Amino acid sequence: MLKKINDILAGMPMTLVGGAFLILSFVLPKFGIKLLIDPAWVTVVISGIPLLYLALWRVVYNPGISKISSALLIVIAMFGAIGIGDLFAAGEVVFIMAFGALLEEMTTNRAKKGLKNLISLAPVQGRKLENGKELMIPAEKISRDDILRVLPGETIPVDGIIIEGETSVDQSIMTGESLPVDKGVKDEVFCGTLNRFGAIDIKATNVGQDSSLQKLIRMVQEAENKQAPMQRIADKFASWLVPVALIIAIVTGFATGNIVRAVTVLVVFCPCALVLATPTAIMAAIGQATKHGVIIKSGEALEKMGKVDTITFDKTGTLTYGKLQVSDVISFNDNPDNEYILLMAASAEAKSEHPLGKAIVNDVISKKMNIIPSSAFKMTTGKGIEAVVADKKMLCGNEKFLRENGIEINKSVSDTIAKLHMEGKAAILVVQEGKCIGIIALSDVIRPEAKAVVEKLSKLGTKSVLLTGDNKRTAEYFASKAGISEVYAELLPDKKVETIQNLQYSAGKVCMIGDGVNDAPALKVAEVGVAMGNMGSDIAVDAADIALMSDDISKVPYLKRLSNATVKTIKLSITMSMLINFVAILLSVTGILNPTTGALVHNAGSCFVVLIAALLYDRKFDD
Repeated sequence: MLKKINDILAGMPMTLVGGAFLILSFVLPKFGIKLLIDPAWVTVVISGIPLLYLALWRVVYNPGISKISSALLIVIAMFGAIGIGDLFAAGEVVFIMAFGALLEEMTTNRAKKGLKNLISLAPVQGRKLENGKELMIPAEKISRDDILRVLPGETIPVDGIIIEGETSVDQSIMTGESLPVDKGVKDEVFCGTLNRFGAIDIKATNVGQDSSLQKLIRMVQEAENKQAPMQRIADKFASWLVPVALIIAIVTGFATGNIVRAVTVLVVFCPCALVLATPTAIMAAIGQATKHGVIIKSGEALEKMGKVDTITFDKTGTLTYGKLQVSDVISFNDNPDNEYILLMAASAEAKSEHPLGKAIVNDVISKKMNIIPSSAFKMTTGKGIEAVVADKKMLCGNEKFLRENGIEINKSVSDTIAKLHMEGKAAILVVQEGKCIGIIALSDVIRPEAKAVVEKLSKLGTKSVLLTGDNKRTAEYFASKAGISEVYAELLPDKKVETIQNLQYSAGKVCMIGDGVNDAPALKVAEVGVAMGNMGSDIAVDAADIALMSDDISKVPYLKRLSNATVKTIKLSITMSMLINFVAILLSVTGILNPTTGALVHNAGSCFVVLIAALLYDRKFDD
């Protein structure tokens, strides 16, 4: 009951009521209006009780020196002011502290629903093969070495090894790869990934809590638990602020024989401006960032971003668009032109469900070319398709598929394929009437602003690193396009986490920028996680501290500059507030200030801090 009452009094509505009565306490006497009870008593009750509760709770439950807090100093000042009958001073110090706490709370509250979404991805059942029959059983009852069948479109329920069948698996949840990965006998598959095409039988290897998806969930949980709440700067100084304030007040009282001067010292010593320095600067910066489509979820993240010296980028969907597009059409010898090759391939692939085939078809449609009807369509999972287009037999697929169909692949074709693979591109060979007439290459597309972003970060003294689940050749190709020299490829989620931890050990403060479910643990373990909010998964956005709502990575240098400016503003505000307090203490000791005028000077210092912070809101952060 006591805590409930305390929470109500500390809330925004009651704090504003206390502020209104404090204003009445100051204004009414100026007009000669006197009430039986000073309105400041309302402020003292509303804002003073929660502070008293907090100060006593810390004295009782906090260990060691942390028992002494800024709340304790303000409570002492409040009772001192009440003791000499200066209720306005008592109400002013507790109101400023209460309002500052509310500002801080507004900047640090975060919605933490990402873990729930991640858990929802876990498969709930699997198709077990037993005595020649298929039995649907709950996922938690699947045991190691069980044989399971996974049909097209189904989620793979456990980690396993394929023992029969071929397919293509969308494992972007684990690796972030933009392309489905072709899988055959003896290949490994992961829990939570999607079987796109052929039916496969797998032998379970890691089940239950040992599966890759459950490990992913645990990593997010562990990283979430490691996130410490932002500690008030004032409390860091409280271990010496309180004793120093009391000593100065006591010495002043005995030396001058004037208790009013002693109380004035306590009033002006209260660290309200110090308390306001961080949350007001952060609120202004968060407000500006919101105007630019950058959502910052906590003040702690903004402070830490200002100290980051290494930024790690995911590739797919972050440095690139994460969408396959036709990048090259290459014809051989005296064969028809590129447009003809593209049209014939698209017509053959028109009935295909494979992402590569769909990308070719979409490219032709976007060019307003008319697809030619096909017949005799046949798909060989993980290899290619065949069809008859305009009375000509067409084959589209990889090298293995062509060789199995007796198609000769000469050195020129092989060299071209090798070159395309070195550039991180997928290659589809196009065969017409038994002869390879060309190659269609498909690739993810790097964001045009990527290179400029890396260059700007470098000028800000921040190193860029690429982390990706893609193969090494693809990763290095895209890294070179973006101007990134440090590359870590073929990383599953746990390896991304390990790599970031190693960078933290060797490089310092690390920021991770990603968009996929597989990036969630890395986003959590980094000092600051930034998610691509528009196309990024909900889990990545919820796991991150900051979201780029327009998926515009050119906002990253802006975010870094804003964070740097915020940290500098906080340091300036703290320095100025302590200087004002020092001068006010001297004036209090000499009797120039009394509790009321001291409270006004103290309040002016708080307003000054708020004004400095407010300038952040409209500041221009141009290149």
